[in-house]
Amino acid sequence: MVDTNGMLERLKGIEQRFHELEQRLNDPTVVANPREYARLAREHSQLQEIATVARDYRRQVAELEEHRTLIEGNDAELRELAKAELPLLQRNQARLEERLRELLTPRDPNDDKNVLLEIRAGTGGEEASLFASELFRMYTRYAERHGWKVETLSLSSTGLGGIKEVIAAITGRGAYSRLKFEGGVHRVQRVPTTEASGRIHTSAVTVAVLPEADEVEVNINEEKDLRIDVMRASGPGGQSVNTTDSAVRITHLPTGIVIVCRDEKSQHKNKARALKILRARLLEMARAEQDAKIADARRSMVGTGDRSERIRTYNFPQSRVTDHRVNLTLHQLDQVLDGGLDPIIDALATKEQAQALSA
Repeated sequence: MVDTNGMLERLKGIEQRFHELEQRLNDPTVVANPREYARLAREHSQLQEIATVARDYRRQVAELEEHRTLIEGNDAELRELAKAELPLLQRNQARLEERLRELLTPRDPNDDKNVLLEIRAGTGGEEASLFASELFRMYTRYAERHGWKVETLSLSSTGLGGIKEVIAAITGRGAYSRLKFEGGVHRVQRVPTTEASGRIHTSAVTVAVLPEADEVEVNINEEKDLRIDVMRASGPGGQSVNTTDSAVRITHLPTGIVIVCRDEKSQHKNKARALKILRARLLEMARAEQDAKIADARRSMVGTGDRSERIRTYNFPQSRVTDHRVNLTLHQLDQVLDGGLDPIIDALATKEQAQALSA
């Protein structure tokens, strides 16, 4: 059972902040500043449920205290009535406490963000490229099931139905909170169509899931930090795709990161796409530095395995998908590749929540 006094004290601060946000959102100076208004509205939305549950919890605690007072009183009829209602009130309090524990568990600040998904063929040649294409379809189907929008920003194909590399933006509520578990090495085991002897080959594809960066999070000085080159986009064999210099290459001078976008005929669209990818990579670099510090501290205490190891294996002969982080195996390969990822992601999200609660 949660410490009631400590719970109420913590909730008091949250409720005060919620009411403060309501007042600020009605302030004309805040309404006139779209960026500040959006930031406060997002925080208000995040606190709304916990403020509502906190109010119900306070009422429940007060009602329980009233019933306990009646049980200790002299009125026999009220005593019996209070005793009869006490179990239900205690169950309601326990339910509200459990919900508050979930709501008070620290959230990943990126959970509400959109996603930049990067898929690259690894070891395995053309077979890896074919599987990269299948993974991209899997995530596209998963996004469709959740009502998210998928926009391909950059695509390098093999010409044989495979994908060397694809970068896509996935936009929708809760996209990062679900897809963040997909980053890592995905291994496929199957017999390639070109394998005459029927021997099973093992290939690998890497997946990166980056939260889309906001302009306020990554400060880019275009004049000082960027070198922007424009060039004529070219197709297979050097054929000219168009007669204007529409392809854009952006070099971030402080880090040396180079982004090239040539898919759009509009130079402005290619530049906007390149900047979107650059911001996400810069944000990921900052987060990786922090993660490295945390990982070093954890390694010194308990040790860790190689983070580049596979996270999931797709075994076609056995129609099996195994996620090695939660030791979950599903014999539903076709459903998973058709976007049925929720059973796996639910298990990973449950593990993350349990770790956060125990911490």
